[in-house]
Amino acid sequence: MAKKNKKNEQLPDGMSRRQAKLAARAAERAALDREPRPFAGLKMESQLVALQEFIPSATAPITIAGTDRKVTLCTVLPGAAAALVRDESYGGEAFVALQQAVRSNNPGKDLAFALNWVKNAEAGQSLALATADGTQPELSELLDASLTLDITAHQDFNWWLAENDNVSPEVAQHMQAANESILPSFEVEAEVPGAVWWVNPGGKAHIRWVRTEDEGALLNALARIAARDELKLGEETKFAGAFRTHGIVVPVWDLDTERPHTDYAADVEALNKKIEAELENDAQLNADERRQLENIKSRQVTIR
Repeated sequence: MAKKNKKNEQLPDGMSRRQAKLAARAAERAALDREPRPFAGLKMESQLVALQEFIPSATAPITIAGTDRKVTLCTVLPGAAAALVRDESYGGEAFVALQQAVRSNNPGKDLAFALNWVKNAEAGQSLALATADGTQPELSELLDASLTLDITAHQDFNWWLAENDNVSPEVAQHMQAANESILPSFEVEAEVPGAVWWVNPGGKAHIRWVRTEDEGALLNALARIAARDELKLGEETKFAGAFRTHGIVVPVWDLDTERPHTDYAADVEALNKKIEAELENDAQLNADERRQLENIKSRQVTIR
């Protein structure tokens, strides 16, 4: 095998071969590093986490700095694509998905890559994967950090199709299969921080509440409330535990499937008052509260 001709190597300006090699290794390590809180600093952080991790079908209009193109943020696209722009004959609207076939350790940077791609993509183009490569701007340069999302939950994927789209039998079959896989999911419209979502996978329903407070402080607050047997959203509900994702905590409750999602707002708001009061409590946990904290931690799962 012929040896590589080092004289023909293209090195970055001002760098020696050794410096270029070290820089390449540093870039590789950076690509593998996980963002501790990929959507931190954005008021929509909890909503982005919910859209990426457990909402099956939802859309939200979004404004990207530097373009007037109509853009919709969504959960998933056909074929688990990262983004697409419809043909002009179908309106030319762009869609960016938070759930895609392959994801890196840096979902915030991946989202920035996809949003930046949309700015210059032509009608009819699609992006199979959105894996950040360092060319993308910061997410905060593309999105207004002070805004939240106006999310519409769908109980099917019919929004994949434009109004005048002609559906082939193959596409219709794929749509039917996708629609049949959806678990009923609705946002609980309560005046509380974070994102509260109800889902019914069958057997028992659940509420998942994405909160962005410091993990330690939030778990302590939940433990204090649990020690008083008040960590509930109604008498028939049960605190199931919490999972950690994208650097934040998501408490989960088991529910009676007969009680509709529209009936939980008052209970969520009442529990939020207790949580916020305990977040201000900096006293040491007592013995019962420590036991509750250990119980919560023993069942906590990190999913991303």
